[in-house]
Amino acid sequence: MDQNTAQEMPPSAQMMQMVFGYMISQAISAAAKFGLADRLIDGPQTVEQLATATGLHTRALYRLMRALASVGVFAQDAEGRFGLTPLAEVLRSDAPDSLRDFSIFWGSDWHISVWGNLPYSVEKGLPAFEKLNGKPFFDHLGENPGQAQVFNNAMTGLSRSASAAVVSAYDFSSITKLVDIGGGHGLMLSAILEKYPQMHGIVFDAPSVIEGAPRLAERCEAVAGDFFKSVPAGGDGYIMKHIIHDWDDEGAITILRNCRAAMKEGGKLMVVEMVIPEGNAPSPGKFLDLEMLLFLHSFERTEAEYRNLFEQAGFKLTRIVPTPSPYSVIEGICK
Repeated sequence: MDQNTAQEMPPSAQMMQMVFGYMISQAISAAAKFGLADRLIDGPQTVEQLATATGLHTRALYRLMRALASVGVFAQDAEGRFGLTPLAEVLRSDAPDSLRDFSIFWGSDWHISVWGNLPYSVEKGLPAFEKLNGKPFFDHLGENPGQAQVFNNAMTGLSRSASAAVVSAYDFSSITKLVDIGGGHGLMLSAILEKYPQMHGIVFDAPSVIEGAPRLAERCEAVAGDFFKSVPAGGDGYIMKHIIHDWDDEGAITILRNCRAAMKEGGKLMVVEMVIPEGNAPSPGKFLDLEMLLFLHSFERTEAEYRNLFEQAGFKLTRIVPTPSPYSVIEGICK
């Protein structure tokens, strides 16, 4: 339904659609879990064909596909077969901007149960995850490898999409040595190095992450450590994606100060995050901020809040570069 049509609906009908929003999310997650988009790569299929291939209940599967087709995820043709749509394409596991793993994570029972406790977090200002599980989120993942794998797969998928957007939007040509702080297995750094052959890189992360990293490009080195203590020295560019939003102001400033101490004079800092717009402007970051409230002691931030963090850490925020994604590159230089 387009925006004009929605505005013609009475407020109660608009609100009903919004309240039903979680049903769409759960239906997408189920389709992702069963790999339905992958089953349709070669063309439309009947629900009977899909049910035979997946082992799912035929009528129940039809009801799922019909519901998703009504919101543009899949489409049913005149012969009753279901096929891919542009929205369904991103649920393919082989799509360059695949959201399949992210959708599986978002709809998993242990994740959605935390959102059911949003009133607690709003009342107390504390993560509902810790109330339900008795420990911080990342500590819990360390003890639950199955859930950790679901989460890590989701973050890898998001990283792949965000990395392509960052590489297309930001000019790294002035940087000769780029250090990716909390860079995981080097997905984003490898994409940047591929475009800039003059550049060398260091991917820096926790020892457990670096140990599992695949072999990196010739111009890329993997270093293990703790970014609350120090980061590799000598880079003229330091980049981090989806790191600062995981920490409160004190933790974020510590990480940024460590980058400032390690950086060459005249170097650049690049923080890749969603920047929250002021006022009533819509933004996925405003709802991701609630995810931070529920799971971590952290925030999504506005431009003013990032400017303040940068100032306290010894940087001057010079510009914010939007990308063809919800993420922006927040650039800073040493003061």
